[in-house]
Amino acid sequence: MAVKGAAAGTGMLLVTANVGSLFDDPENLQKNWLREFYQIVHTHKPHFMALHCQEFGGKNYEASMSHVDKFVKELLSSDAMKDYNRARVYLDENYKSQEHFTALGSFYFLHESLKNIYQFDFKAKKYKKVTGKEIYSDTLESTPMLEKEKFPQDYFPECKWSRKGFIRTRWCITDCAFDLVNIHLFHDASNLIAWETSPSVYSGIRHKALGYVLDRIRDQRFEKVSYFVFGDFNFRLDSKSVVETLCTKATMQTIRAADTNEVVKLIFRESDNDRKVMLQLEKKLFDYFNQDVFRDNNGTALLEFDKELSVFKDKLYELDISFPPSYPYSEDCSQGKQYMNTRCPAWCDRILMSQSAKELILKSENDEKIVIYDHIGPNVCMGDHKPVFLSFRIAAGAGKPIANVHKCCVVQ
Repeated sequence: MAVKGAAAGTGMLLVTANVGSLFDDPENLQKNWLREFYQIVHTHKPHFMALHCQEFGGKNYEASMSHVDKFVKELLSSDAMKDYNRARVYLDENYKSQEHFTALGSFYFLHESLKNIYQFDFKAKKYKKVTGKEIYSDTLESTPMLEKEKFPQDYFPECKWSRKGFIRTRWCITDCAFDLVNIHLFHDASNLIAWETSPSVYSGIRHKALGYVLDRIRDQRFEKVSYFVFGDFNFRLDSKSVVETLCTKATMQTIRAADTNEVVKLIFRESDNDRKVMLQLEKKLFDYFNQDVFRDNNGTALLEFDKELSVFKDKLYELDISFPPSYPYSEDCSQGKQYMNTRCPAWCDRILMSQSAKELILKSENDEKIVIYDHIGPNVCMGDHKPVFLSFRIAAGAGKPIANVHKCCVVQ
């Protein structure tokens, strides 16, 4: 695979993918997923590639172990990746530990043409040159080349065995140091509860957890560098506002459980037009009669309801979104564009960054469109999440004003 020369800068490809579905139906979904992923690699030809996976191994990690091994082996040895002669793979396989298991998997691939790349040792507090291919799994807590934490149970007490947390690694390429953080935040447990308030109670929990991660990666233990945080943030559209907009002229019927009087279903009907049902809402049902509203013009009309990032407007930045909501897609292989009617479609999968990281990207931008933020497999079933990627270049010397480059020279 030919890669553009160093004069054009270092080609970077960051990808986030919730891959839980791939292990629930590996025979049908993995081949599609890998083909689309390899196509993105071929198109953008990066020097450095990071793939952050969430729900790695699916719902039952122990039962999926053989599929996990096959997936990792395929990524490391496929013909499409043959020019990436160095790799680091970090898999949280400690599924027996409720206290620590996050089901996160972080993959980093380095092209053979890329020289002088270093990874940070958080224990020794120095950079080490990256050589060869290495896989780390099971108890990642003892690996000095990363920081990993699972969110405390009290962040989401409704979920007895949450697998949410983050993994952080630090890299130095062409005198430019940066952190890459793989993250998985909490989901909405009930559409009915999410609908009750604006912002929802779940949005508040995600806000707390993301704030915790930012505090960790911005604290005083290590030198501050640019950072990219990418994963499944589970950001949702503001449900109350969306429903009010979609069902402006509708009347609402409330259905309660006979024994507890608890609300179990909301039905929104048109005031006229034979009282046609527009939306049905249950704990795990969001059935709107016209899915086109989520796909037309890539759903951009709904971006005004995508509010969760605004809380971090001085700490986290994002490029403009021009792709449709990344979740929840049908897991039927014949329905690559169809959303499931379990949740309101939303941009859960994101690539966010510090201000200095955004400046790093834009310094390399010129008249060509070399910065691309998009999703993978728009017409193909990729599972319930579409992967999202960011392709850009780091210009030679672009990071010098940001990071203390002399620290990058302390290597082993």
